[in-house]
Amino acid sequence: MLTLDYTFMLDDAVPGGVGTADWIAAQSAFAAAQASAEARRRSGELGFFDLPSNTALLEQVEGFVTRTRGRFRDVVLLGIGGSALGPIALRNALRPPQWNLLDETSRGGWPRLHVLDNVDPSTIAAILMRVDLRETLFLVISKSGGTAETMAQYLIVRARLLEAGLPLTGHLVFVTDPSKGALRPIANAEGIPALDIPPNVGGRFSVLSPVGLLPAALTGINVAAVLRGAGALERRCATTDLARNPAGAFAVLQWLADTKRGKPIHVLMPYSDPLRDIALWFVQLWAESLGKVLPGGGHVGPTPVPALGATDQHSQVQLFMEGPLDKTVTFLAVDESPNDLTIPHLHQDVPDLAYLGGHTLAELLNTERRATAGALASRGRPSCTISLPRVDAENLGELLMLFEIATAYAGALYGINAFDQPGVELGKLYTYGIMGRPGFGESRKEFEALPQPSPDRRA
Repeated sequence: MLTLDYTFMLDDAVPGGVGTADWIAAQSAFAAAQASAEARRRSGELGFFDLPSNTALLEQVEGFVTRTRGRFRDVVLLGIGGSALGPIALRNALRPPQWNLLDETSRGGWPRLHVLDNVDPSTIAAILMRVDLRETLFLVISKSGGTAETMAQYLIVRARLLEAGLPLTGHLVFVTDPSKGALRPIANAEGIPALDIPPNVGGRFSVLSPVGLLPAALTGINVAAVLRGAGALERRCATTDLARNPAGAFAVLQWLADTKRGKPIHVLMPYSDPLRDIALWFVQLWAESLGKVLPGGGHVGPTPVPALGATDQHSQVQLFMEGPLDKTVTFLAVDESPNDLTIPHLHQDVPDLAYLGGHTLAELLNTERRATAGALASRGRPSCTISLPRVDAENLGELLMLFEIATAYAGALYGINAFDQPGVELGKLYTYGIMGRPGFGESRKEFEALPQPSPDRRA
């Protein structure tokens, strides 16, 4: 079971931490935030809470995987933002990069998963040259079916499949809105398989829907276990006792650190290579959900920063230790490492090497995490630690759900809507207008009325 240790977040342990009086007083603010999130859930607005118990979606995923098992050597995911970051986090935690290097037998016959999460032509061209189209499934993920980047990828892939004379129904699968958007009518008209993204589940909260579960299941990940872990965490967060609600405690402590202690930068630092991309997924979740204009004016929004231990002890930790007192650090720890390695007893005559002999790499990594947390505490810099017993499907489900529920609570604490992203939309409108999408002529005019780059201002 996942645990959250917030000892070093409070000022009775770390002088720069959240005031214990503020922490105690925040129980009432948390109760209001939890009630707000629960009311929106009951109204049907927040569907991510109920994904762990949505057996129909799980059956869609498992049914498709059963029907296609053994047909593909490669799966290529086309998506961006929430349609890619969640699948990448699950893949790299449970099917890390070295897994793709194994031969097909060593992978148990499961295909490799490639994620195209951008429209850089060099990357897309390289993947299309690498895979054999005859043995590749292309997974197109877009709730609206109007995402410019994903649709551009799709059109290129569709043309390649047609040129190769391959049936679209055998090499494409859509994950999209059940009834609306551009992809659903295409799927219905052409018989292309399509799985559902519930209308009340936003992109950055969709990892526990077919958005994250289908690509995971296609590579043999136990997605039922992912959902089981997420459901267990969701039930733990039903308590109104703030000190026993891990998502509530995380959200409230980060909110208090920002609003009461001037610490708006929130670092997530896994001490685990498999969990590295959880930090990148968290960055979108926290930033896009909480960076908002207040209803009455003004701006809020903590800035999430990804880091990796122990790698970033040799880069970012210098800033965390001696830079501005404007950060909290959340460490991700893993208790068990099934592939641990013991450091040999060599060079016993060299003291700077001899002390390592007999210890393990996992022991060294966890010692460095503890030492970093202690060093930060000694300088008055707050941190907390989320510990997982091991990196497996069930614990990943718990971790993902913790951050999603914490985001819902944090939105209510800040007094904003954590489930929209109006700041992203204007750039999309300008893109549509510039690229000539029908109905966006005014957006193009608005863009062209902006100050243009000047040759006189080029260095």
